[in-house]
Amino acid sequence: MTEDFTLNVDYRNKAREFKAELRMMGYTHKIMVLVDGQEIIFEPDEERNYRAVLPENADDQKPPDIELLKAIAGELEAAFK
Repeated sequence: MTEDFTLNVDYRNKAREFKAELRMMGYTHKIMVLVDGQEIIFEPDEERNYRAVLPENADDQKPPDIELLKAIAGELEAAFK
């Protein structure tokens, strides 16, 4: 089961929108977020905080800004906790 939504993030005093998809997987879920053309997977850890997981084929792409990923994770935690 998947559900698409738009995630709004304030980053460096600028509002940004990201396309996202919630994917239910058994007892857990993952959220796919499209960041600058790259699909980043966010999943809850043991403390129910979100961590970003880069896809395996990400070696040939420029890595996303770590601070941006932290801001996205913070918005996800606020929305899903």
